[in-house]
Amino acid sequence: MKSIRKAMLLQKRKWRIRKTVVGTAVRPRLSVKFSGKHIYAQAIDDAAGKTLVFLSTLDAEVKKANVKGNDAGAKTLGVAFAAKAKAAGLESIVFDRNGRPYHGRVKTFADAAREGGLKF
Repeated sequence: MKSIRKAMLLQKRKWRIRKTVVGTAVRPRLSVKFSGKHIYAQAIDDAAGKTLVFLSTLDAEVKKANVKGNDAGAKTLGVAFAAKAKAAGLESIVFDRNGRPYHGRVKTFADAAREGGLKF
């Protein structure tokens, strides 16, 4: 019962965040998903329904650096994502923490993406 309740509360947080956080072609939504082992990040244009940039710890270029789903991996992936987004022509984004609290790996990823040159 406790795990079902936690999943329900997480889904409610996601819906509540998504009501206000909307990505456009000019300012896409940066959605970050953290699993137990990996991190997935994508820039999404919600108006067109398309993913503009995607990067995860499973990509070959990131795997070479031995990046995991921990705090150090979040920092490395944040900088790499910012570089990839800049190469795709993205300057500013809207951050979607995907229902997670803004601390730990989420905060580390966001700060690293800011260091890489993305504007939130």
